[in-house]
Amino acid sequence: MTTYIIRRIIQLVIVLILVTLLVFFVMRLLPGDPLTIYIIQHDIDQLSPELEANLRHKFGLDKSPAMQYIDWVSGIFRGDLGHSVEYNESVTALMAERIPVTLHLGLLSFAISSVLGTLAGLLAAIRRNGVLDTVVTSLSNIGICTPHFWLGILMIYVFSLKLGWLPTQGYTSPFDDFWLSTRQLVMPVFILSAWSMAFVSRQARSSMLEVTRQDYIRTAWSKGLRERVVIMRHILKNGLIPVITVMGIQFSRIIGGMVVLEVVFNIPGVGRLMVSSVFGQDYQLVQAGVLIVAVAVVLTNLLVDISYGWIDPKIRYN
Repeated sequence: MTTYIIRRIIQLVIVLILVTLLVFFVMRLLPGDPLTIYIIQHDIDQLSPELEANLRHKFGLDKSPAMQYIDWVSGIFRGDLGHSVEYNESVTALMAERIPVTLHLGLLSFAISSVLGTLAGLLAAIRRNGVLDTVVTSLSNIGICTPHFWLGILMIYVFSLKLGWLPTQGYTSPFDDFWLSTRQLVMPVFILSAWSMAFVSRQARSSMLEVTRQDYIRTAWSKGLRERVVIMRHILKNGLIPVITVMGIQFSRIIGGMVVLEVVFNIPGVGRLMVSSVFGQDYQLVQAGVLIVAVAVVLTNLLVDISYGWIDPKIRYN
């Protein structure tokens, strides 16, 4: 098991290196100059060749792309993600302000969708061809086909503009105002959870149905075990492997979905920051944002792989 984990960590490091190389050089292939955005925001009449040269040196744009990449990677190990051209601030400080917001939204959506999605799929499989199965399957199909950005705009129109029940935008820390924070998160969390829950419930239903047809499940029923024991100890545990895999994939999709929803609901998270930095060609911010997302995704995949051996003792890593 230890050898497997070490091998997976080495693979993840290689993936992260490839991701950093790709985003670093692709950003520099885009037309335009990030320094132009910075100059437009300030007094362009006072610009001189000496000032422009000083600005390029300040933001490290006077070096070759290879040297810029080396400086950026070396800065990562020191906790320095660079200096934002657009905001004229430390990228590390900007990310530190926004990562808690994104984590709050993402982890809450992931927990709700994982628990409720698995429970819905399990109940649909146990009550196959019943009313509950029909409802769960229908809602799952609708959830998969519904674009989350469109659902967000629709919910803003109905629950904010028409009914006035929920705020249209913004984010407040639950430590500052728990009630306001809850009201602001209802719509974005519901949208992310519903979208992910649809995938999880479909996979859970399919996996649980396959398990219920196994001989050891019929044996458990024939021995007179209680329904709760059969479901929790035999059906649920043995059907979790494919569901855990889908959960890992959905966590990555939740991260991607937050980029759109943070813009729709004006939430000051990493996703909204990345969108503005892409339009502003802020190299350092885009690189840091992609790196953080890549680290979250590869760590999730690692946890999913490790959890297989814990959930199913039959799985052994050599």
